[in-house]
Amino acid sequence: MTATEKAVNWKSRPTTAEGWVRRADEVAAVLAADAVRRDRANQTPYEEVRLLKDSGLVTLLGPVEHGGGGQSWSTAYRVTRAVAAGDGSIGQLLGYHYLWAWAARLVGTPEQIAAVEELYTTNDYFFGGAVNPRDRDLVITDEGDELVYDGRKSFSTGSKVSDLTVLEGVIEGTDKHVFAIVPSHQDGIVFNDDWDNIGQRLTESGSVEIRGVRVPWESAAGYVDKQFQPLTYNTLNLPTIQLVFANFYLGIAQGALRYATSYTREKTRPWPYGGDDKQHASEEFHILDTYGDLQAKLWAAEALVDRAGSAIEELLHAERESVTPQQRGEVAVLVAAAKQRIIDTGLEIGNRIFEVTGARATASSVGLDIYWRNLRTHSLHDPVAYKRVEVGRYALLGELPEPTWYT
Repeated sequence: MTATEKAVNWKSRPTTAEGWVRRADEVAAVLAADAVRRDRANQTPYEEVRLLKDSGLVTLLGPVEHGGGGQSWSTAYRVTRAVAAGDGSIGQLLGYHYLWAWAARLVGTPEQIAAVEELYTTNDYFFGGAVNPRDRDLVITDEGDELVYDGRKSFSTGSKVSDLTVLEGVIEGTDKHVFAIVPSHQDGIVFNDDWDNIGQRLTESGSVEIRGVRVPWESAAGYVDKQFQPLTYNTLNLPTIQLVFANFYLGIAQGALRYATSYTREKTRPWPYGGDDKQHASEEFHILDTYGDLQAKLWAAEALVDRAGSAIEELLHAERESVTPQQRGEVAVLVAAAKQRIIDTGLEIGNRIFEVTGARATASSVGLDIYWRNLRTHSLHDPVAYKRVEVGRYALLGELPEPTWYT
């Protein structure tokens, strides 16, 4: 029996933000116990998602009246980070779930929001998404009372482990984009089991084919009488998910540093040929210097990520009609800064921890490589250079980034 299959005795669900973060730490501890073994096995994470459901974390943002946590986005970001410290893949799955669970609020009508939030919260449903914008849009055919989705996406995080999938496409012959939430397990959705990358191996991010998936017009998010009324609030999905990225990157980096310091204290041997021999590796000057440098950089990245989280939370929990393009743009710049900073810091930590753990720490059984592989893989999601340019344009020219599929 694996660590994730062992029963965890959660008799009740937390009621405060700090309680939810402690619950996430408990989940992370369970995941960390066999994270390396599960990464090597690369099996569909059914038990891991069951752990997220049993802990209550999947309904963190759900309405209290339906059994949800009723928490804010700053808590969701901290929880994502905590889980990622135990297992980066599962942290990513949870962070994406939070974004897709909020999708109805981003673009839906009040009636759609209420229906979706009651559905997923009361059933502990888990979300995936088939939206990857680098691929061609899914083609939507308008058949009167129904929309029919067809096409293929090369990435679909969550895929087989999800209960609900977010689809996005364009109505044929128009420029109308339509989001819809559909059951994941149906004949028209085919997951191709082709995710086999060097990192984030348990995210089930492989390709998916959409074959004639039917959606009633009343489920087309944000549409009334087949017309969509856009708001600036609708465009918050991109900075929101980009900050999800930054938070699970931060969690991965925190997990790496935590594991490395533990290994150094317990197993790393001091170097006997330096002329100033120490009894323990933890007394070595260069080891202390390196850990001090990495910890300081990580704290700085965390502070910036938290600052961005506080800023975007104000918008995500505001009245939707009140959010302005200026507010949205300023938050997007801050998120871009946080993302680029934690990528650089996290990759440095994932690399340099080997310098302070020693040659024996490169053994496959130790698994220190998992942190660098995970962060390196997902940090290529979209070029970080463009995030630096967004911040540069704001700093030099006062320009705010225009909403795009990646901004």
